[in-house]
Amino acid sequence: MNKSPIGIFDSGIGGLTVVKAIQAALPFERILYFGDTARVPYGTKSQVTVRKYAADDTAMLMRYQPKIIIVACNTVSALALDVVEKSCGHLPVTGVLKAGARLAAGVTRNKRIGVIGTQATVSSNAYGLAINQLNAEIEVFSQACPLFVPLAEEGFIDHPATKLVAAEYLSEIMQKGIDTLVLGCTHYPILRKVIEETVGPEITIIDSADAVALGTKELLMESGLLAFTQTESTPHLLVSDLPQKFSTLYQLFMGSAMPDVELVEV
Repeated sequence: MNKSPIGIFDSGIGGLTVVKAIQAALPFERILYFGDTARVPYGTKSQVTVRKYAADDTAMLMRYQPKIIIVACNTVSALALDVVEKSCGHLPVTGVLKAGARLAAGVTRNKRIGVIGTQATVSSNAYGLAINQLNAEIEVFSQACPLFVPLAEEGFIDHPATKLVAAEYLSEIMQKGIDTLVLGCTHYPILRKVIEETVGPEITIIDSADAVALGTKELLMESGLLAFTQTESTPHLLVSDLPQKFSTLYQLFMGSAMPDVELVEV
């Protein structure tokens, strides 16, 4: 099991933010990543559809015998984490949502936290529930930002259109007096520069990718599943559509040479 890969999945390229964080925290681990680029975005889909996709994505990763599965999709973490857990049997499963909630609850000073995410994640109120389980005194304000996902998928990381959309989406939540903002979708850190410029330096940005990477390291250490080898490896990347586009965006966001991308059928 120690030689088995860490399995990570997301609806598209957003989960690469988790891959990058995992590589930084665990440089000697093998990483298997599946981006469901044929069916992105998940955040506009019904709960029934998201739960089906979650089962499909887990089954895809299980073909490669991973030692742990990371759900790098807040929508799946909010609506279908139990589906992933049932689909992979005994394997440990961790999601970005609870990791981000823990970090936000520990960072806020005035107990007013903003959460931005897909429509499905916001409608589920999963972040509000998770944060209030940790501290019932914290007020949580949520805002759906559905256009952020396609903007990230197009690589519009510093585009005028992205700045206009960010100003429109974030204006109301900034008036709530928040001191902490959770990026409740793994696509959103790709647009982090624009988001930070929009909300200003007084608001702490929470990227759940960093939190889940640290949690994964602790889990592997406790389970005795850390890799024995001291050799760094490139991720094995799987996509369900548009491998050439994924390759281009990988180099843009990861800032490293492009490993092979395998086109698979879900």
